[in-house]
Amino acid sequence: MVQLYFLSILCNALSGYVLFAGNDNETPEKPLSFTDNPTFNLVLGILSAVTGVLKLLSPTVDKIPILGDLVPAIAGIAAGLVLIFGIYRRNTSSVSTSTNSLDSLAGTLLAFRKPFGLGLLAVALLHFLFPQALFL
Repeated sequence: MVQLYFLSILCNALSGYVLFAGNDNETPEKPLSFTDNPTFNLVLGILSAVTGVLKLLSPTVDKIPILGDLVPAIAGIAAGLVLIFGIYRRNTSSVSTSTNSLDSLAGTLLAFRKPFGLGLLAVALLHFLFPQALFL
C-alpha cells in the first residue's frame, strides 16, 4: 500500500532526526524542542513500531512479498523500541542504580542513539529514492 510506504518513510525520517538531534541528557529539566518532548517521542515510537509491523504484513510491491520492505520495516520497529526505551529511561527514578535487565537493554540501545539516527535517516532516504529496490 502506498499509504504505508509514505508513513514508513515519514516515521523513519522523523525518528532518525529525533534520535540524532535529540538531547543526550536522559533527564532534561525542560524540553527545548519537539526532539526532547516525551509525549511526542512516545507517540512517534509507537507509530514507528506499528508501521514497521504493518510493513511486514502488507508489502508495497507484490513481486517479492517480504524482501522489498524488510529493511525499512525492521528499522521502524527498532526505532520505535529505541524511542520507547528512551521514555522508559527518562521516567525511571533510579536510572543509575537499577540492575534490571530491561534497564540494561535500554542503556545499550540508547548508547548508540546518534549513529542509529543517522542510519534511520539513510534508510528513509534510500527507501524514498528507490521504492522498487530488492532490499529497500
